[in-house]
Amino acid sequence: MIYFKAPHSFTCEDVVEFQCHGGMISSSKIIDACLEEGAILAKAGEFTKRAVLNGRIDLTRAEAAAKLIESKSEDAARILSRQLTGELQRFVDDLRDKLIEIVAYVEVNIDYAEEDLPKDLQKQIEEKLITIRDILDTTLEGSKSREGLIDGFKVSLIGKPNVGKSSLLNALLRYDRAIISEVAGTTRDTVEESLKIGTHLVKFVDTAGIREADEIVEKIGIKKSLLAIESSDIVIALFDGSLEKDFNDEKIVKLLKEFNSSKEIIVVINKSDLVQEFNTKEIEIFSPLTLSCKESVEILIERLATLLNQKSSADDLILISKRQVDAVCNSLKFINDSFAFLKSGELEIFSYNLNEAIYHISSITKVFERDEILDKMFGSFCLGK
Repeated sequence: MIYFKAPHSFTCEDVVEFQCHGGMISSSKIIDACLEEGAILAKAGEFTKRAVLNGRIDLTRAEAAAKLIESKSEDAARILSRQLTGELQRFVDDLRDKLIEIVAYVEVNIDYAEEDLPKDLQKQIEEKLITIRDILDTTLEGSKSREGLIDGFKVSLIGKPNVGKSSLLNALLRYDRAIISEVAGTTRDTVEESLKIGTHLVKFVDTAGIREADEIVEKIGIKKSLLAIESSDIVIALFDGSLEKDFNDEKIVKLLKEFNSSKEIIVVINKSDLVQEFNTKEIEIFSPLTLSCKESVEILIERLATLLNQKSSADDLILISKRQVDAVCNSLKFINDSFAFLKSGELEIFSYNLNEAIYHISSITKVFERDEILDKMFGSFCLGK
């Protein structure tokens, strides 16, 4: 006989009894018996949701737990484990307290103008706000540049048709994932595949060859290639070393220069086993690698690993979801808008903007309560005695 305490939907005296005939009983039979007695299966995320609603954890820890379950890299596990300890919650709580204190100062000035307040109040408030704004700016930019640590880094392979992008992808993956053909324009759509490099998860995107095209399907593929570049963390640009530079190569060089300030770029001179005709003068600034996809690609993997390690070396706090990023963006917007009203002395509108900033930054962890402003007002200034 097997006895166990029933779920919360049973009374304290209820016990579910199972008769085992000569061996183990399957877990599915136990669950079926519980359901027959009135138990209800927990929904996805229900236990974490109850923990949030009951104040046991905040939203940042709940999000970290969800992403930790799905994480596929050591980078993600390390960052999410830190957030499970409440790192982001403490960061948000500290900033919202500072903002609430500023609003308290301002609203005291509005409602209790006869009280003695510092003459340089506006300057003090402005300095505090600038500090908060800079912290949020730094966190936001750092999070955007290192979001690949959570979901995996995206690396796009670009180049004109027949330059060897698909061969390079297959060499990196060590199996034939992409179709290889001598016919130009074989790749019409992006081909994506993931690979672990050190502690990092990397998603490689083989794109359609970039060139002047008349055929509509190929044009769509080229457009997708350009979109892939924009969404990538790292761009690997291939050039055929056995051919002289042509108009299509020039287009790719121009693209690289456009994205040089916003993307990590690796330039590869391919087909190094053949007689070299390509003029590398324009791309020397990218310190190009030379290789043949028929040989080892370890030199390229080492360059990638170096770039990825640089992105993961910083120990700064990062935001782990679009919801968190949006909350910081909205908070920054209202903080930036508030400066003009502070300078013009329109303190009611200034206060409104800061309250909105507090609301958005607070939404990362919990709902902002208006009573906190009053607590700060009367606690800090001892007014109303």
